[in-house]
Amino acid sequence: MKAYDGMYIDGAWRPAAGPDVIEVVSPADEQVIATVPAGTVEDVDAAVRAARAALPAWAATPPAERAARLAALRDQLHARGDEIAATVTAELGAPEKLSRTVHAGVPVAVAGSYAELASTYSFEEKIGNSAVYHEPVGVVAAITPWNYPLHQIVAKAAPALAAGCTIVVKPAENTPLVARIFAECVHEAGVPAGVFNLVTGLGAVAGQALAEHPDVDLLSFTGSTAVGRRIGAIAAGMVKRVALELGGKSANVILPSADLARAVNVGVANVMSNSGQTCSAWTRMLVHRDRYDEAVELAAAAAAKYGDRIGPLVSARQRDRVRGYIEKGVAEGARLVAGGPEAPRPQGWYVSPTVLADVTPDMTVAQEEIFGPVLCVLRYEDEDDALRIANGTVYGLAGAVWAGDEAEAVAFARRMDTGQVDINGGRFNPLAPFGGYKQSGVGRELGVHGLTEYLQTKSLQF
Repeated sequence: MKAYDGMYIDGAWRPAAGPDVIEVVSPADEQVIATVPAGTVEDVDAAVRAARAALPAWAATPPAERAARLAALRDQLHARGDEIAATVTAELGAPEKLSRTVHAGVPVAVAGSYAELASTYSFEEKIGNSAVYHEPVGVVAAITPWNYPLHQIVAKAAPALAAGCTIVVKPAENTPLVARIFAECVHEAGVPAGVFNLVTGLGAVAGQALAEHPDVDLLSFTGSTAVGRRIGAIAAGMVKRVALELGGKSANVILPSADLARAVNVGVANVMSNSGQTCSAWTRMLVHRDRYDEAVELAAAAAAKYGDRIGPLVSARQRDRVRGYIEKGVAEGARLVAGGPEAPRPQGWYVSPTVLADVTPDMTVAQEEIFGPVLCVLRYEDEDDALRIANGTVYGLAGAVWAGDEAEAVAFARRMDTGQVDINGGRFNPLAPFGGYKQSGVGRELGVHGLTEYLQTKSLQF
């Protein structure tokens, strides 16, 4: 076990203000692998003050120089990819292949995209007799989740730095180790002192202090809708800008003309990735009644292949929560066709890849975010019924549509109340805006739309 010390504040690792520490526990074997400082209100205040002091010079830094620092950061992340992957596997429990390709690989691409955008985005424009300037919003507070611990930091920090903002990051207490590596990469990339700051700590202490700090101009939070509401209420009371990426209950709509086997297999893979701990996972599979039984059989067979291929859930609490949802689904009338609530291994916080059939739209498992390797299969009568079911939750983060004709799939997707839809298995695009409708959030991440979240506009009339 390694005991880490200090917070990254004003360009250096500084001792924490208090003595308390957070234990980082391996989800795979339930052993403590490290400790990090539990940040206090004093630590948060020091980080925000450093960010505020660094803001004028960084905001005035030419975009080309900000782009150069981001390109150097991208290179640092790439060079330490193996270490990043091993760290995510240790603290999150993600399988090694997923850690290498997604947890370590995607942040490199995202950081690189903002290095490019910082050098090409038009921060000034002419509109009639006005000059319009796109300026940094100021000091950003970023509170990030544990499920994609590095990606979520990069998806906030990279556009903030590209925009000319300074930032304080509070990572999830379950997965703080990769955040420390990121801070080291920022330092080695030559980002000036105070521009990026890192405070580890509990949400109820450090997170709350960061959200309530009067010198924070924008709150960017990724996590549950319940916590997002509290963050939004704090921001509203202080008239702060807010960006919220929250929960999801995304629908995977398989239209009758689709290649059923491919749609089901890709859909199951989507749900099982990262052990189901993905806010945008297609956790509701909607199938026409005429092909429903075949789809359930295919889904059960596909899920069975993931038994020894997915990692554990992040904590015992999360494991118990997911197992409770499976039990509730069965109690409300769902049919268990794969997996189940029983522990598949004697050690570690594992949940079996699970498929629930005969799920109806009013069931708890069809309405609430489970955040585990659990797929619900629902039947629909016709396209209007499928649309009603797909849009029938408080969420609207992501989704998928499958059809034999692409135009048919696009027409259906355009009617879905959700922020991002994959058509016939469309590939991930790090430049496409990501964010939700309804209670799935406010604002967008990634690409140019993610950059503009960190800008405010000023116009001069001549």
